[in-house]
Amino acid sequence: MIYGDKKTGVLVQGATGRQGEFHIGLMNAYAKFVGGRGVVAGVTPGKGGQQVHGVPVFNTVKDAMREHDIGAAVIFVPAGAAADSIMEEANAGIPTIVCITEHIPVHDTMKAVAYARVQGSSVIGPNCPGLLSPGEIKMGIMPAGLFLRGNVGVISRSGTLTYEVVDELTRAGIGQSTVVGIGGDPVIGQTFADVLERFAQDGQTKAVVLIGEVGGNLEEEGAKATDIPIVAYIAGKSAPPDKRMGHAGAIVEGGKSDARSKIARLTKLGVPVASRPSEIPEIVKGLFRSC
Repeated sequence: MIYGDKKTGVLVQGATGRQGEFHIGLMNAYAKFVGGRGVVAGVTPGKGGQQVHGVPVFNTVKDAMREHDIGAAVIFVPAGAAADSIMEEANAGIPTIVCITEHIPVHDTMKAVAYARVQGSSVIGPNCPGLLSPGEIKMGIMPAGLFLRGNVGVISRSGTLTYEVVDELTRAGIGQSTVVGIGGDPVIGQTFADVLERFAQDGQTKAVVLIGEVGGNLEEEGAKATDIPIVAYIAGKSAPPDKRMGHAGAIVEGGKSDARSKIARLTKLGVPVASRPSEIPEIVKGLFRSC
């Protein structure tokens, strides 16, 4: 597993909020189903001593870590507090930090991600659905019922498209090793290249589905950074130029980051690109046949 497994203890920042409470329940239901540890502690300043679904809540991350072995954290706090939460967790030495929160100011994200990197922590997100390794661990908001354990990794900038592609793979009998939503903001922690590097080292992942969208060049950077077979899908073929859409990072500038030019560059790199999500399973099967 590339970011955690059944043995990983998870902390939830913003545990007593509506979203935090709801998703602690779902994450721990999945942990119980697979025989994992799941969420072992929550943090909400001023709410120390409470419990959420039987999970103890602490005032600070360091208070929680004094009593629990924690290897990852998931953030469900408001945008104004998210950067501080990332830095608090990085300062405490938590290696994997998943930030679900959206609408974080770009400058805040830049500061928090840079600080986490210096501290040796990996930030997934912000503005992402988290990650799920079927049969092992769920960190975030992905609907676990869609997943099937296997050896195909998925990395995505889009939350909803992630679920659609995973559903297509599962219906075709193609299981997933780990599915990671890296987020679509202009500044994110883990990029396609970062996650692909982890997949290259995990020994389980034999191919990766890369789900991109208009804006930037992270998809091409990722494709150049690995020898793992990749299938890509790029959303936004009909997106108008120079207009900001959906995710804050999805903007087409100068004809260089629109869907068609991305597809052309990925194809030049030898990456097969699906024209619709339903084509992905057959392309993946073709990659395995050619190996």
